[in-house]
Amino acid sequence: MDKKTERRLRAAGWNIGDAADFLELTAEEVAFIELKLAMSRSLRQQREKQGITQVALAKLLGSSQSRVAKMEAGDSSVTIDLLMRALLALGLTKKELSKIVAKADQIATSL
Repeated sequence: MDKKTERRLRAAGWNIGDAADFLELTAEEVAFIELKLAMSRSLRQQREKQGITQVALAKLLGSSQSRVAKMEAGDSSVTIDLLMRALLALGLTKKELSKIVAKADQIATSL
């Protein structure tokens, strides 16, 4: 949003912010959400890059296709340890995982 529009909206009594402001999230909660979303995006990208279907990844993890779909969508029922296990099952290295964490941290701290 440009500064002129922001000033006009504030003058009219509107509050300007983002989802974290609206939901009153702490910095730690924002960081957690960004990490989970970064891992979910990476999981889908890596799976597609390797030409693996959700069904095949589910078999590899001993899970179901619908669970993999939830993992890739960042569903709240999916845990970070399951995302981590799936990324490792796709062959990501610790260095590659650390890049995902670092990128999520950059996004969280810029908000």
